[in-house]
Amino acid sequence: MGPAGGAAAALIPRRARVRRLAAAALVLAAAGCGRGERGSAVVLWAMGREGEAVPALLPEFERAHPDVRVRVQQIPWSAAHEKLLTAFVGDALPDVFQAGSTWLAELAVLGAAEPLEPTSDPDDWFPGILDANVVEGATLGVPWYVDTRLLFYRRDLVPEAPRTWDAWLAAMTRAKARAGPDGWAIVLPSREWEPPVILALQAGGTLLRDGDTRGNFRSAGVRAGFAFYTDLFRRGLAPRSGETATANVYQDFARGFFVFFVTGPWNLGEFARRLPPDMQPRWATAPWPAPAGAPWPGVSLAGGSSLVVARTSRRKAAARALVAYLTAPAQQARFYGLTGDLPARLSAWGRAGLHDDPRARAFWIQLQSVRSTPKIPEWERIAAKIGQWAEAAARDEMTTDQALTALDRDVDDVLAKRRWLLGRREAGE
Repeated sequence: MGPAGGAAAALIPRRARVRRLAAAALVLAAAGCGRGERGSAVVLWAMGREGEAVPALLPEFERAHPDVRVRVQQIPWSAAHEKLLTAFVGDALPDVFQAGSTWLAELAVLGAAEPLEPTSDPDDWFPGILDANVVEGATLGVPWYVDTRLLFYRRDLVPEAPRTWDAWLAAMTRAKARAGPDGWAIVLPSREWEPPVILALQAGGTLLRDGDTRGNFRSAGVRAGFAFYTDLFRRGLAPRSGETATANVYQDFARGFFVFFVTGPWNLGEFARRLPPDMQPRWATAPWPAPAGAPWPGVSLAGGSSLVVARTSRRKAAARALVAYLTAPAQQARFYGLTGDLPARLSAWGRAGLHDDPRARAFWIQLQSVRSTPKIPEWERIAAKIGQWAEAAARDEMTTDQALTALDRDVDDVLAKRRWLLGRREAGE
């Protein structure tokens, strides 16, 4: 099995595997991507706009490897996770595929990813991003592009980006007073789990305990982060209705309906395109503020996508060569030009001219201080629970303490099978 060991594979319920196997048969019959049809091509599954852009990079690779042809299949992000799982169960994974960084632990449990050699130039990558690709000591992916969340803000209304929680809270209080009853200081999507988790990590919190087998959301650090988050809604600085409070984020940001927005690099291009010309000098990006006594910037989450070689690939040497080519600095710089995706290689930033972009500079700083979510296959289910209970507290349907108590209970339930399996393994059963 994969790096997590055979016992851990049982974390994927047998009934779910059977359902996915049936789904895989239908998906693969429709897509025509069965193993027997591949011939000599290296098959690459790429998601969303990355799937549209990557073919432009391949002619040079194929010229350098005349015996290799690459066939790209574009997969919508909305279907990507399930399609990878059904392809695994149907023994029909492509040779190389794009995977979100939070999926790697699940791929490890399944034994779906081929362990790769650690990079020979670790100093050319953001450390936290590189670490997110290592699960139980095995390197399972190579970062293709990176993202993380930080602050977009109105620099004309907030002349100096806050570096501490206290300064940020003061700036938001002034912004709300200036906006009046019909405006806000910040808009936070109420069901997104990332902002409260980021704040909890900044406060020194650890989300899970006991070897990642139980929730730790009532601990002091996590509680402090969640309390800061829910307080934004209780003070009236953020609308309880979340993103539904604004009909159009870009228009309402331009008219000063709110001055802070937590988002990622995918919005750099959108803000540049959608905001009117006179607004372009009036917005900026900034790394996260930090709580008192903590270093600036406050930590954020390691995000982005990686390229993974399937363990079942019949052309592993060619697959590894393709991954090495697409993640080389020159290709990452070209890929940024095609997609706007921030490069994972530090040297690619210079090639792409990103050091000259003040808005990208904030991401450069923030990406030096990022951390991965817990590397367990149950994380996606836990994240959904975080979003659910954070929203309930933000809407004042319960106190923060009540929400965290409910969250610990639900997370303990999600991790019950993990505790049972690990207990059996420790007992030698």
